Amino acid sequence: MQSIFYFGRSLLLGLRQPFKPRLLCACSGVPRTHPCNVGPAHFGDDAFFIVENEKRSVIGIADGVGGWRRYDVDPSKFTRSLMNNCERIARSTTTDVLNPVGLLQRAYEQMMHLKSPLLGSCTACVIVMDKERKEVSAANLGDSGFMVVRGDVVVYQSQEQQHYFNTPYQLSISNDRLGVIQDRPSDADTTTLSIQKGDLIVMATDGLFDNMFQQQIVDRLQRIDRFAPSYEALKEAADKLAADARNLAMDEDYMSPFAMKAQHYGLNFRGGKLDDITVLLASVVDCWDEKNDT
Repeated sequence: MQSIFYFGRSLLLGLRQPFKPRLLCACSGVPRTHPCNVGPAHFGDDAFFIVENEKRSVIGIADGVGGWRRYDVDPSKFTRSLMNNCERIARSTTTDVLNPVGLLQRAYEQMMHLKSPLLGSCTACVIVMDKERKEVSAANLGDSGFMVVRGDVVVYQSQEQQHYFNTPYQLSISNDRLGVIQDRPSDADTTTLSIQKGDLIVMATDGLFDNMFQQQIVDRLQRIDRFAPSYEALKEAADKLAADARNLAMDEDYMSPFAMKAQHYGLNFRGGKLDDITVLLASVVDCWDEKNDT
């Protein structure tokens, strides 16, 4: 009799529990050049971070501007520093609300206030998922970005920000070097979206979006069980997206998204765009499902 009582009470409690989302994440990538230029949170000049706590899930990605190598500056140090700062701030913030633009601003200011600031530039994209409000807020600066996929439908895709062709908005520290573009976190494109259990968020640097069309990306996600995803399934999909983008980047006859944009600007270009590729794939899951499984 006692076991029936506790089973019944557990069942009722389970029915009453509201949906409490979190992001289950997997990341993959391919560096542009040396295959060993990878680490726990970077692929080539790209970097990323993932933070999970009781109030929110926070993810971010940054793409270093390779042109700094002309000045003997390693652009990967800039992106890793920015993402490390974002991760540290996101972990230590205990307020109910964390604004993605504010997060980028604080991380960027910390870099500028160093006694010996790191020179460099990068694009950046940050998403904050509020577990209480069941919504994501995003800030995207430049041509990295994200898309939200619900089933086989893209319910949102961020828009890239370009000053002119192949010159995205970017955060920079230049020590007043002439000709360096220097945008601000407040210039980022922002949005807030309601999310549902089973939504997939594809966050990536332009190494993915310059080489794969929206439908190609969506097709790769269809083998994931939306309502019972596993880390392994997400990682496999992220690996395949990164590999697909890399293969297409090396196809000289492929009419890539980048090639189509180039031709729009009057440039005679065909093929993919070889670049660092980072794919951060996140599934909106229910925390209560995971607790009930333990």
